Amino acid sequence: MATAYERFNLHTTLEKFYIEACDEGADAVLAIDRVSNEMTLTEKKDVPLSAVTRPICGIMGTIRLVAGMYLIVITKKKNVGNLLGHAVWKAVEFDVISYKKTVLHLTELQSQENRTLLSMINNVLNTDGFYFCTDYDLTHTLQRLANTSHDFQEMSLLERADQRFVWNSNLLRELAAQPELHKFALPVVHGFIVMKPCRINGKIFEWILISRRSCFRAGVRYYIRGIDSEGHAANFVETEQIVLYEGARASFVQTRGSMPFFWSQRPNLRYKPQPLISKTNHTDGFQRHFDSQVLIYGKQTILNLVNQKGSEKPLEQAFAKMVSSMGNDMVKYLAFDFHKECSRMRWERLQILVDAVAETQDEYSYFMVNTEGKTVALQKGTFRSNCMDCLDRTNVIQSLLARRCLQSQLQRMGILNVGQRIDEQADFEKIYKNAWADNANACAVQYAGTGALKTDFTRTGKRTRWGLLMDGWNSMIRYYKNNFSDGFRQDSIDLFLGNYAVDELDGPSPFGIQKDWKFLTLPIIMVVAFSMSIICLLMAGDTWTETLAYVMFWGVAGAVTAAIILFNGQDFVDAPKLVQKEKMD
Repeated sequence: MATAYERFNLHTTLEKFYIEACDEGADAVLAIDRVSNEMTLTEKKDVPLSAVTRPICGIMGTIRLVAGMYLIVITKKKNVGNLLGHAVWKAVEFDVISYKKTVLHLTELQSQENRTLLSMINNVLNTDGFYFCTDYDLTHTLQRLANTSHDFQEMSLLERADQRFVWNSNLLRELAAQPELHKFALPVVHGFIVMKPCRINGKIFEWILISRRSCFRAGVRYYIRGIDSEGHAANFVETEQIVLYEGARASFVQTRGSMPFFWSQRPNLRYKPQPLISKTNHTDGFQRHFDSQVLIYGKQTILNLVNQKGSEKPLEQAFAKMVSSMGNDMVKYLAFDFHKECSRMRWERLQILVDAVAETQDEYSYFMVNTEGKTVALQKGTFRSNCMDCLDRTNVIQSLLARRCLQSQLQRMGILNVGQRIDEQADFEKIYKNAWADNANACAVQYAGTGALKTDFTRTGKRTRWGLLMDGWNSMIRYYKNNFSDGFRQDSIDLFLGNYAVDELDGPSPFGIQKDWKFLTLPIIMVVAFSMSIICLLMAGDTWTETLAYVMFWGVAGAVTAAIILFNGQDFVDAPKLVQKEKMD
């Protein structure tokens, strides 16, 4: 199988970057001209002795900002385990290096804009969850890899990777254009990976959980909802649970993704903005989404966990109606009102859903190869789960379905004895529950900006009051981020993934749009008014009537101003500037 280089030295001169492959027997050097931007293959003897040298762990790619081209390299990595003998790494630290030696050629405005764009790139790089492997394809499931041809296996990692999950695909465009440079190109996935050696009945096996986030229609919670015209769903994540034992291997795949039609939920300072279903024709995008899902994963069972009353009800009804009108026997739909069913801490009622799909889950099966290398089971379908964000409720249900599958796999592999249950294995249960809760947190931080809700149930099997308190805290942080920092985060992702490209020609700055007078004036008036009402209370006048009049006046002034701000909520939130909103609807 084709591999990428594993170890590098970066040699820097005033004219060029020389990236030397330090693998045993390698004599390849990637030379990048810092003036012409040209990339060529050369040898170690061509590296000048005057170059400043330091080790790096890999190349993320290159990107053009206002000041010119930048090279992004991985400077620190951490081993998360071995998958079938291949080391899997987490990229921990990065460096973004300018081709240009100075920024003196920029105006003050351009320089400021360049700093903003640089901080956006760093914002994405600092979001935890980038993983890579130099001699194994992390973008594909075990079953997909088992069904590949010899020609596919001879391809470079870059060529054969599933483009949905290569987060640095845009950054690697220059390297991708030259096949001779592909061994320097490292496809990086974003999501979550945990690999744990486990013991049950004295038998040691490897338990692995991999979540791959799609880079198509990627973004943050309230700005990226539904699907695009190509049928790509927001917050689409493929999660694979793997078991390795004495040469045998098994996997179970599930997916999550936003409800796949055109809807939006713009932040507007309200705690829960009203979701809006677009009046456009949903059929083509909806059909494309499920055509691709069936092609990749086989039969589909949709588990829609949204509320069947209130603001979420129209979305559930629209989803059910579209599945019904599609008339595809390969796609089933099941609605389960998670919050209603589990109200008043009745979390044991989740078993109702698990039992309802048990027969379907047995039919879909899982992928398994025995110790002789023979395929004894194939997964013929997947559960596509969603709630509003595809984070909290979704993760809880996925962990329950994955446990049910694991029960069957471990018995079939001879790890569990007949009649034994996973939930009786205290040590393994702790590993299992914590890993799924960590998975929830990783996906939630990447999409919503905070850890997941309801993880106390995933970790302990019980809903606790402390868990409710933590959910309240995370909900407050989400509210702040969704309204006041997610525009910047959305711009960062769009820049990183190439949805927005910096033009070499001088054009109007996307950051030049000034907020109107309301943005500063009204919040100041509101703060002053409420402050004055408190001061009037503390410094009472001659009579209570006078004091009450002052308090009422300033209180009403503050309340009216707050109402005006709330009415014009969309003007006060941090909205994306790089990609027009219409494109994201």
